Amino acid sequence: MTNRQIDVDPGSRALRAAGTTHDSLLCPGAFLSPLEIEEAVTRALAEDLGRAGDVTSIATVPPGATARAAMVTRKAGTLAGLPLAAATFRRLDPAIAIAASARDGDSVPAGTTLMTIAGTARAILSAERTALNFAGHLSGIATATAALVAKVAGTKARVTDTRKTTPGLRALQKYAVRCGGGFNHRFGLDDAILIKDNHIAVAGGIRAALEGARASAGHLIKIEIEVDTLDQLREVLATGLADVVLLDNMSTADMTAAVALVAGRLVIEASGNISHDTAAQIAATGVDYLSSGALTHSAPNLDIGLDIAL
Repeated sequence: MTNRQIDVDPGSRALRAAGTTHDSLLCPGAFLSPLEIEEAVTRALAEDLGRAGDVTSIATVPPGATARAAMVTRKAGTLAGLPLAAATFRRLDPAIAIAASARDGDSVPAGTTLMTIAGTARAILSAERTALNFAGHLSGIATATAALVAKVAGTKARVTDTRKTTPGLRALQKYAVRCGGGFNHRFGLDDAILIKDNHIAVAGGIRAALEGARASAGHLIKIEIEVDTLDQLREVLATGLADVVLLDNMSTADMTAAVALVAGRLVIEASGNISHDTAAQIAATGVDYLSSGALTHSAPNLDIGLDIAL
């Protein structure tokens, strides 16, 4: 997926204003279940509104007051989370009018108006922080992913995430990685077999672990195994039982040797020490994937604000 610079001319705004829905805000080619959106919004608003609601807005804003607001980027970045922001406002005022001039996956400069919101002032003020939390956090992940993807441009390597996600937010965070042009690793323990060093130790060795995995795996389940030496890789290759090998914290010289040893027989994932400084060199070794937990556990928030105009 290639991030595009958003056209924010008035014509683009008018087209997007015609029908701002979950689907119209989602990144093209990256699915996020509407059930996941609604559940996340419900959980976040319940956390914020507590038992008594927004007592500040109730105390200071007349019940019938209306307002118009704009979500605006304070810094340049790649967007994710706009469907959740819109759903947050709509949960507190179903009649609220939202006109979007951007969508998830767009790369935008600082000062870009992402959407305008018009409706009940209390609802807009009560939803503000939750909406911005979603958009800022997920856009931060998308922005970090896009920057890493740019580092491996021109190679066959793909950038992928890991399971190092915030509990309860995995589907959202992995969606944000897709918005940034990355790819998703397994979503949980139940959709692929990944044999790590501790599994190997308990199982009694590489062959024993792979034989157990192959005997247990269904025909659609892939088997990946982690190695940190070339000798371990040779042992994996001798079994002929793995689909994917994870090169854990190997030097680039060893990765290059590993690619030659595998000779196309397995998919190769490089993990550990993946950063903007190392990504290009690692991708140049010929590995298929670079996996980075930092995309989801350490991405800085993208600064997005809400400007109110009565």
